Amino acid sequence: MDAVSKNIIISAAADGIGWSITSSLLEEGYTVYASDINQKKIDELKSHPLINERLFVDNVDAADVNSVKNYFESIKLSSIHALINNVGVAGPTGTMEDISVDDWNQTIETNLNSHFYFTKNAIPLLKQNNGGSIINLSSTAGIYGFPLRTPYAASKWAIIGVTKSLAMELGKFNIRVNAICPGSVSGDRINRVIEAKAKSLNIAISKVKEDFEEMVSLKTFVDKEDIANMAVFLLSSQAQKVSGQIMTVDGNTERMN
Repeated sequence: MDAVSKNIIISAAADGIGWSITSSLLEEGYTVYASDINQKKIDELKSHPLINERLFVDNVDAADVNSVKNYFESIKLSSIHALINNVGVAGPTGTMEDISVDDWNQTIETNLNSHFYFTKNAIPLLKQNNGGSIINLSSTAGIYGFPLRTPYAASKWAIIGVTKSLAMELGKFNIRVNAICPGSVSGDRINRVIEAKAKSLNIAISKVKEDFEEMVSLKTFVDKEDIANMAVFLLSSQAQKVSGQIMTVDGNTERMN
């Protein structure tokens, strides 16, 4: 285990993919500074055996620049080994002409601006560590596009652009930057997406789910643990020369519609 006493900051960490990654990092020996906006989930973690020892949890609105700035000031870290930007929402389902301006802005603010706010504050701490890693959670929608999910696809596509650009910008500081692009991940979020698409197209939910599974070569959804495994790899010494990469964990997407 090569990760003892290394500090990692992760956003949207109290549930779903974020908590799966956090749990895996704790198992690897990292000290994790986890933030989330869901106070109920945060409260549930207060009984964790590593709370306030190697797990520190705070309520942060990642889409609010001042909330993020205040968070970094409050945790008082002099350096970190890694930042994992995990914040994201599914956004609205519908045609471009039917999507409201508010829904568009909320999706971009949450999915893209949050990454900017966290990364801007984290880079000096990574430089103080004489290197480290940034992992941005994107999506296969950011590679292929996603009909009826344009705000989501646009935000995830932008994250890939940020990842590629930062890998070039920060390489001289020994800071690696990569993106993970999950496909359809089993759980509540994809279930809501499927339900919304079925409603939009006026077809059965089971039909939409079956079609989603048929979009990938392995004919199945991935699990959040699959995403966590990739994150652990990207932070390990085995990936010390991996940067600027877009790592798909999706069962090989063949199409998006």
